Amino acid sequence: MAEIDRAALDAQTGGDADLAREVLALFAGECRRLLPALTDPTRPAIQRADIAHTLRGAAAGLGAARVQRLAGEAEQALRAGTAGAEESVAVLAAAIRDAVAEIEGA
Repeated sequence: MAEIDRAALDAQTGGDADLAREVLALFAGECRRLLPALTDPTRPAIQRADIAHTLRGAAAGLGAARVQRLAGEAEQALRAGTAGAEESVAVLAAAIRDAVAEIEGA
């Protein structure tokens, strides 16, 4: 399953391949930077929810719909303090890793 919707990315970048590569590289870097804090269960849930929110917005800008959806779910769960919050974060983390792997393999 493709993690990045290339048509959505093309729409966001006006079909500029160099810009698309730059946007993808920035997203991958942001993911690598934020993932440790997102998955740190000792960090306050509100901070982790804010990270998920940031990732949701970044994913929306380049067509990473699965990451976007899962980040929204994790954000909600963390803000609500639901029992499934850690599972939501773990599923999101896996999707982020998949997206980054796809970007780096491109």
